[in-house]
Amino acid sequence: MLLIKNSYRIDPRSGQEGICDILVDGGKVARIGDSGTWQDTAAAPVYDAGGLIAAPGLVDVHVHFRDPGFTYKEDIESGGRAAARGGFTTVVLMANTKPVVDNVQTLSYVLEKGKKTGIHVESCCAVTEGLKGEKLTNMSELMQSGAAGFTDDGIPLLDETIVRRAMKQAAELGTVLSFHEENPAYIVNNGIHAGAASAHYGIGGSPREAEISMVERDVRLALETGAAVNFQHISTKEAVALIREAKKRGTNIHAEATPHHFTLNEEAAIQFGTLAKMNPPLREEADRLAIIEGLCDGSVDLIATDHAPHSSEEKERPITEAPSGIIGLETALALGITSLVEPGYLTMMELLRKMTWNPASLYHFDRGYLAEGGPADIVLFDPKQKHVLREFASKSSNTPFAGMELTGKVVCTICQGKVVYQA
Repeated sequence: MLLIKNSYRIDPRSGQEGICDILVDGGKVARIGDSGTWQDTAAAPVYDAGGLIAAPGLVDVHVHFRDPGFTYKEDIESGGRAAARGGFTTVVLMANTKPVVDNVQTLSYVLEKGKKTGIHVESCCAVTEGLKGEKLTNMSELMQSGAAGFTDDGIPLLDETIVRRAMKQAAELGTVLSFHEENPAYIVNNGIHAGAASAHYGIGGSPREAEISMVERDVRLALETGAAVNFQHISTKEAVALIREAKKRGTNIHAEATPHHFTLNEEAAIQFGTLAKMNPPLREEADRLAIIEGLCDGSVDLIATDHAPHSSEEKERPITEAPSGIIGLETALALGITSLVEPGYLTMMELLRKMTWNPASLYHFDRGYLAEGGPADIVLFDPKQKHVLREFASKSSNTPFAGMELTGKVVCTICQGKVVYQA
């Protein structure tokens, strides 16, 4: 039992907010009431959350914990610690590990190891066997074994016939497909936008057409099949516009924005080099603003980190050789506050809805809300505290945000009624 006193509760599901006390008991939220209401809980430990926001534990549907196969970058335990430090109580892992999560044995390994972290570790499985884009995995069997959804993230699906079959099967099973939309036929060097950034490095880069062409195709197929589709880490203004129009015609189309894409543009790739190299790349300021506009009008309904750890040795390679990706779990909430709430683009309620209730609802998780009888997955954070992150719980530190002053600090993360992180 735990009594959280004097917090400012925000519940994105109901839209309710205000100062209250929250009584946690047995992994559930037992009661919520006005501050000082209860006198019969004297035996419960008390956490005075005055000045802090109490929100549902954050839900990230796009992370890489590199386990199995690449545990020098991250493993499930270290990734879980990074998530808890960032206020996340639920994460959904991608399938591009070694071996690929395309079979029951590897999925079971990931899920069992995830149970030891203290947070909810879910996992997608691959859409195609071995991420080869040729033969569909056994989605039904994998769902029965606990797959949260399906994605070949990191590798785009190029065969339209395979994509249509996957969408039809996903629609029948009621599951989610997530798509990495970058057509390699357009790309000379991935991770760097074909524009000012690529010119700076004297390379070909990755043009916006790589994303636009695939979003055009998959919007069409999603509307045709009725499948629930999540367009991952949108980076171009054209893709935002395509998704906006598609949402007017179908309710199962979703899109996610990463904190790095709504905070930075391609100038960061020039300033920070490989630390700001990712797929899809940081693009022009007009693209960044279009992503924010999409977040404001609901065209982009999810915020996900695409937490992608790499070793310092890998990121120290030349720009064309270093791997793409940055870590994001420990900076995501602060970036949302700094880049979206403080400038007035989103309210705190709107930000949290895109980081809790919306992703949880898409994946049919009974999480992402803070109400009586609901799960005691809670993040307590100071929305005004400025801080600078220099050290990380993640095994890796590949991020341009290290050393930057950000607003909003996670103070305590509670999952299933237990404190899993405390500053």
